[in-house]
Order: sequence, then C-alpha cells, then structure tokens
Amino acid sequence: MNFDWNYIIEYMPLYEKALWLTVKLAAGGILLSIIIGLFCSIVQYYEIKILKQLVQGYIELSRNTPLLIQLFFLYYGLPKIGITISAEACAIIGLAFLGGSYMSEAFRAGIEAVSINQIEVGKSIGLSNIQLTRYIILPQAFSYSVPSFGANCIFLLKETSIFSGIAILELMNLTKDLIGMFYKTNESLFMLVIGYLIILLPLSLFLTWLERRLRYAEFGN
Repeated sequence: MNFDWNYIIEYMPLYEKALWLTVKLAAGGILLSIIIGLFCSIVQYYEIKILKQLVQGYIELSRNTPLLIQLFFLYYGLPKIGITISAEACAIIGLAFLGGSYMSEAFRAGIEAVSINQIEVGKSIGLSNIQLTRYIILPQAFSYSVPSFGANCIFLLKETSIFSGIAILELMNLTKDLIGMFYKTNESLFMLVIGYLIILLPLSLFLTWLERRLRYAEFGN
C-alpha cells in the first residue's frame, strides 16, 4: 500500500483543527452529561415525587432514540418553531442529553453499592440527607462507578462521529469531505484513526489508572 505522505503533511493542519473541535464538543457534552446524570441518580435514590417520574421518562426517551435523530430534532426541527441553535451547541446538547441517561445509571449503581450500615451510622449521628450525600454516599459511589463512568466517556467520544450529520467539520466529516474531493481513502482514514487514537488512548489509560488508585484507596495498598 503506497501512501502519499505529502498529502498527509499538507492536510495535517485541518485534522489538527478538527481534532481540537472534536475534543471541545466532547468535553462540553460529557461535562453536562455528568451533571445531568448526578442529578438524576440523586432524584432516583431519594425517590423525589414527580421529579422521579420525569427522570425515568427522560432516561427511557434518551436511551431509546438514536443520537442522530436527537441532533436532527435540535438542528432542523427547532427552527421550525422559531428556535435556532448553532450546530456546535446542538452537538453539545445532544451529547449531554444522550450521555446524561447513561451517567445516571452508572451513578445510581454506584450509590446503591454503598453499604447501608454506613448510611445508618451517618443518620444516627445526626447527618442530614445533604450531608449524607456529600460526605458518605457520593465519594464512595464515585469510586464504585468509575468503570462504568469511564466506559460512558469513551462511548460519548466515539459518538462525536455522528456530528457530521449536522455539518460540523469534526474528524469524521473532514475525512469524508477529503475522500470525496481527492479520493485519498487510505491516507484520510489513516489520519482519522490516528486522530481518534490521540484522543481515546490517553483517556483510556488515565481512567484505568484512576480506577486502580481509587481501589487502592478503598481497600488499602
């Protein structure tokens, strides 16, 4: 397989720009999804009336509709009723809407793994629900949910490839455009793979390290 290295060098700046755009959109979406997921898991754990039903409805809707359909609704559907959102904002909102439900389930599983004895002890010394959540439940729940949390982050990063459906020039869309213009399929796909490796490999290694550190902290080393 003969590679046109001059082509790769020439268009590397475009891939660098697309890579940073992908990272920016993914970071925004993941951060919001963590906030949404944490809120939803707390609502479910304490069984807050009305809000619990809304959260359950949101989770079912989010998990059972494709991200591409959600993006189409935000980008093409909302302008029909007079609400116009930029493509980048749609991407972040769509990713957060999808990711929030997955993060919610990860955090909920972590919360349920916290020993009931520790919660009872906290109540016995007069801690309020807010104090229980802050000092006892959430620190341990985060430790338990790190594997699922990490898998969700990687999943959401991969989902950024869907953003090409709303004309965002991220890594996947740039690759398709360059292949269509120059027919340099091997070179373009090579740069696409390298781009995703640059993003995903360090994140995967960091999450693996974080999981081990938290486990050592929990059980001792």
